[in-house]
Amino acid sequence: MRPYDWHLTEDIDDFLARAGDFLRSRPALHTTPLTSTEKLRALGTEAYRAHAPVFGTLERAGEVRAVFYRFTQHGPLSLTPLAPEDAEALAELLAALGHVLPVVSAAHDTSTAFAEAWQRHTGATPTLSTRIRLYRLGTLTPPEPVPAGRGRRVGEQDREQLFRWHREFAADVGEDVTIDADTWADTRFGDKHYTFWETPDGTPVSMAGMTSPVGGMVRVDPVYTPAHLRGRGYAGAVTVEVTRAALAAGAKEVALYANPANATSNALYQRIGYVPLTEWAVYDFAAVRA
Repeated sequence: MRPYDWHLTEDIDDFLARAGDFLRSRPALHTTPLTSTEKLRALGTEAYRAHAPVFGTLERAGEVRAVFYRFTQHGPLSLTPLAPEDAEALAELLAALGHVLPVVSAAHDTSTAFAEAWQRHTGATPTLSTRIRLYRLGTLTPPEPVPAGRGRRVGEQDREQLFRWHREFAADVGEDVTIDADTWADTRFGDKHYTFWETPDGTPVSMAGMTSPVGGMVRVDPVYTPAHLRGRGYAGAVTVEVTRAALAAGAKEVALYANPANATSNALYQRIGYVPLTEWAVYDFAAVRA
């Protein structure tokens, strides 16, 4: 495979014109590039070009076979699934162009193949830092029994509770992020739609978010229940609630991520109808040798 089978651009409109049909062809598998590029596109040309993004499409015989993107010069590299030889060629190309990568994020086999190729071309040592399981909704199956209470869309009056629960969620999953009224819009959580599950007396006990529909797909993200309220069925109830909302909004596919090490959440998602789609892996790179 030749490195110049990759078409690179800094123009998101050019990228989406080339890659849009490919990304929409498997919307659950491509959930993150669909939502991430749509968010960047919505910011407008002046906003995103300030970050010096780069996008790539692997094209053969007039068809897009894979894509990658980086939103900043120093940001992570995100990839759709690649054959090992294509990962090798991409690593060769980006190394020749002088890219310095802190992170690669992709389906496990692709991420591993790229990380090994990047080490060969740059000397940067990869370390597996995160594993994630991607799920796609099969047949929604509400839990029985449903805990007492109801789902409620989060409103302006709930902002402080929303911020507090996101701070707790971020701490639980090891994300270093500041979440308050000033920073909310710039976090990965700020553009989602939220639902609380609340008890009959109106007390919120769990939350779930979802992305706006893009390419016929919605992703449920995040799902959080405070530690002292877990084990009562609230997470399952609120996840079903937002999944129904996603389907009502016209989603043809609904996706979500889970930590594969968390047996409780993985069992829950499968009970309510989510089916494992692929394993995801994130590698960090140590400094390149001198």
